[in-house]
Amino acid sequence: QREGVFHKRVSTMPACCSLKNVCEYETSKVVRIQSVYYGSIKWAIHSVVFLYVCIVLIADRRYQKRDAVISSVHTKVKGVAQTEQRIWDTAEYTIPMQGIDSFFVVTNIIMTENQIQGLCPEFPLPKAICSTDRSCTKGRMDPQSNGIQTGRCVKYNATVKTCEVAAWCPVEFIKSAPTPAILRSAENFTVLIKNNIHFAKFNYTTRNISPEFNISCTYNRISAPHCPIFRLGDILQAAGENFSEVAIQGGIVGIEINWDCNLDRWLHRCTPKYGFRRLDDKKANEALYPGYNFRFAKYYKQANGKEERTLIKAYGIRFDILVFGMAGQFNFFELLVYIGSALSYFGLAQLFVDFLITSYTFPCFKSNPVKEYYYRKKCESVPGPRWTLLYVAYVDEPHVVMIDKFLRTSLQKVKGEIIHLQRRSGDFLHPAKLPPRHPDEAGALGNAQELQPLQKKEDASSHYQRPSWCCCGKCRPAQPYWEQLCCRRKEGVCITTSALFELLVLSRSMLEFVLLYEDPLLDLKAETLNKQLRHCAYKQYIRWRFGEDDSLEKLAVLPNCCRWKIREAFPSEDGQYTGFRKKK
Repeated sequence: QREGVFHKRVSTMPACCSLKNVCEYETSKVVRIQSVYYGSIKWAIHSVVFLYVCIVLIADRRYQKRDAVISSVHTKVKGVAQTEQRIWDTAEYTIPMQGIDSFFVVTNIIMTENQIQGLCPEFPLPKAICSTDRSCTKGRMDPQSNGIQTGRCVKYNATVKTCEVAAWCPVEFIKSAPTPAILRSAENFTVLIKNNIHFAKFNYTTRNISPEFNISCTYNRISAPHCPIFRLGDILQAAGENFSEVAIQGGIVGIEINWDCNLDRWLHRCTPKYGFRRLDDKKANEALYPGYNFRFAKYYKQANGKEERTLIKAYGIRFDILVFGMAGQFNFFELLVYIGSALSYFGLAQLFVDFLITSYTFPCFKSNPVKEYYYRKKCESVPGPRWTLLYVAYVDEPHVVMIDKFLRTSLQKVKGEIIHLQRRSGDFLHPAKLPPRHPDEAGALGNAQELQPLQKKEDASSHYQRPSWCCCGKCRPAQPYWEQLCCRRKEGVCITTSALFELLVLSRSMLEFVLLYEDPLLDLKAETLNKQLRHCAYKQYIRWRFGEDDSLEKLAVLPNCCRWKIREAFPSEDGQYTGFRKKK
């Protein structure tokens, strides 16, 4: 207990070590609005959400545990082509792999035969054309040239002179790919793709070649979608390209193998789906080296022991095999996780309906009494946590003021936040709690106004100097800022002079009745009765002016004049009072 405020010492935080607090259960309070309109909206949204959740659950197999594919690829290209000069077989037009999971097929070629190391004119590049020896620099090497300059300017042909170079001579003299492509018939070549896959989480291994594989089949999207033998021309056609055009400059084509496996026993499926697309940029101009090509050489020994070579610039198509996919198998925990996450979608209905109900609070919506009623029923505004919190009430103002600031001056002068409350008396003025009154006393009270002055002798407060913050003339000087509070905001009659204050707060019979109402076995002749009556009077005043709200009662501050009026009526035996103890 503290002087000036009847305060029940109730802990604001639960004891962390208490088993009783650990075993408590908390649940939400629900406001049920009986409305066909809002109920229909709720069920409509729930139906849409339920349908969406079910479709996604089945279509995306959200009930399954997933694993990514581990893959290995092996290819074999078959075919024979004939040109004007020779027959081309597999050993000549297939080049060792240029990358992982890829194969290369030559489609066009530039050959420079009988090259030996020596001195010869450079190809007429812009930086190699000369008129005199001064245009050439001995030892100069350009990234675009075929060798190292000797410093001499020699004839390339009858009309052009170029710098002489030390290189494999004669140098390559054809710079553009032949049109049409020399090996354009390679579109009839076939490739067998062997693809083995493994899903580690499920210890499942399979391949794209089934036991019933027919070696004479050729892939067709409709008639043979699982055949692993592909015609190169069909691959380019499926990628939206013309083989004869791509064969001139070459290119890069991707063969996609997608494994979408369902490993459930009741719906097992694990077969690949093939797709094709071009990977390089076919719109690149000549300066950006379009297509795909590279050079290599074949070396020989002449009869005299001198080394000779044939330089080959190969144009062709590189096929990159891209394997990806996922496997899924039913897992109970995955199903629970999906259901748990999907339940949150049903909250959309509450969010939308709440928006419709509370939309009157937004400036762009017109005020609606019905919506306002619903809002009051659903939402309760409470102040947030503060370092310090006090409540005061003035007799000449209809509201309660909340003070949440550190006091640097008199509490009377501090401006707080107005809280509009409907003061509920509860059982405070219930007939059962009011003591029986003499008929004359009841009649006098019925004719009395709340602030009608009582005709009494001058009280003890007249002997003290009136503080500057006092507006009623009944307050006494106080040192702590939080005790410098008057019953009024403006100059006027003190509330302690009203008949109702005398009856509800100072009436001994009333206070004894309230004490017996709370504790029927209370000893009214005890030595501490005066203290109990004084604290009961504090409580009576708070309930009268602040209402039955327990949260306000614990932090409400009594005016200085009322506190001393109560102390005069029920004084302490030793004349000592603890005063208002500010809660830290």
